[in-house]
Amino acid sequence: MSACSSFHRASSLTRRSLLRAGSLGMMGLSLPKILQAESQYHGPKPPVRAKSVIFLFQWGGPSHLETFDMKPVSGEKFRGPHRPMRSSSPDIEVNERLPATAAVMDKVTLIRSVHHTMNNHNSAGYYALTGKAPPSDDQRLRESIDLFPGYGSVVDKLLERQDPAMPTYVSYPHIIADGTPVPGQFASFLGKKHDPLYVPSDPNDRNFNLPQFSLPEGLSIDRLRHRRGLQEFIDRQSRLMDFSAEAQGLDEYYTKALGMLNSPRIREAFNLAGETEKMRDAYGRSTYGQGCLLARRLAESGVRFTTCYFSESIGGQKTDGGGWDTHGFNNTRMFPIIEKYHLPITEQTLPTLLLDLEQRGMLDETLVVWMGEFGRTPTINANISRDHWPHCYTVLLAGGGVKRGFVHGSSDETGSHPATNPVTPDDVAATIYYLMGIDPRSEVTDAQGRPIMISSGNPIMEVVA
Repeated sequence: MSACSSFHRASSLTRRSLLRAGSLGMMGLSLPKILQAESQYHGPKPPVRAKSVIFLFQWGGPSHLETFDMKPVSGEKFRGPHRPMRSSSPDIEVNERLPATAAVMDKVTLIRSVHHTMNNHNSAGYYALTGKAPPSDDQRLRESIDLFPGYGSVVDKLLERQDPAMPTYVSYPHIIADGTPVPGQFASFLGKKHDPLYVPSDPNDRNFNLPQFSLPEGLSIDRLRHRRGLQEFIDRQSRLMDFSAEAQGLDEYYTKALGMLNSPRIREAFNLAGETEKMRDAYGRSTYGQGCLLARRLAESGVRFTTCYFSESIGGQKTDGGGWDTHGFNNTRMFPIIEKYHLPITEQTLPTLLLDLEQRGMLDETLVVWMGEFGRTPTINANISRDHWPHCYTVLLAGGGVKRGFVHGSSDETGSHPATNPVTPDDVAATIYYLMGIDPRSEVTDAQGRPIMISSGNPIMEVVA
């Protein structure tokens, strides 16, 4: 930004903006950064296009070069062993090992120019889960009331709840971590009452249930309606539910949980046994596959924001679990691992979810977000694998008011940097909020009562249908 443009931006700041700029030292933001981060969106309050969001977080960092932005004519040190194949969209090619995924590319938007500078999983993961850049690129970054809440918590704060018995925000089946839990998975300074309904159970388990809603032996619903009974319930369930008790709103959180406890609708939403065996098989009998099916059921039941985590760990060294962090450590190799695990599970789940939503008439009002915290290096390393690469990667959106068979932005000839229409995670966040009918300029209040805008990015209007 030039000195001249900075001066004009500074002269136009409102008193509130100046107060905000002066009070955000805790967020690692100074006045110059506020000037750069101030949202450029000045449109009207957006209409609701996405009634629900299904956020499929690909922890570990999937390679854009082996999924949705292949570079088959790049040099040998960049080009992987897989070839691209044509898809149902004339503008999109995908990995030849993803034929079912190729068949649904006419239903998606690919953003191929997402970029940032966070190389560590925890910092990049926080950025991806909140749309807010962390104060530093630090692998030790951990949950703090000074950091921003996750998307679903902001949605829970800003959108009026239509059914008190249904949660606004659900996440499962992991708390993701790389050494320490990644911040941005809970409500932070918004207070515990805006935490997700977190479900630490495997949806693929034949005994899958909601332990948060299992009454302790000898404790009845009637007793729960009395203060002593409620306190006893809280005490007995605290190990399962207390993930951010330092934040305000603990009582409201449990009051909300109590309302859900007696709701037949929420019990039915989580009843995966109510699905046919054929449908369950279609999604795949895996934790993530059944998690994607559960996400559809939750959206169908009115949950506004569901986060399904691909894996608890960054993984990348096994063919039967773990995330996308395929460096080739410990004498492993990236390409055999993703060929046996990551690509097949993606091939089974993503197209199945999109087709299921469409066949039920839900896709147009349900936004599916498929993304990781960064991509992988264009250069293949000495382990015949790829390392972290935040400088350019791809995010997939589908349904919920976005264009079909559309590509926004492009990367350069090796997939190293954006070539056109660069996009930041802040812009992705602003787009999610916009599609949900939330003005990206909306403000929330931190623990000290200071206003903070929910997004400093701009909605990517080119992807909106």
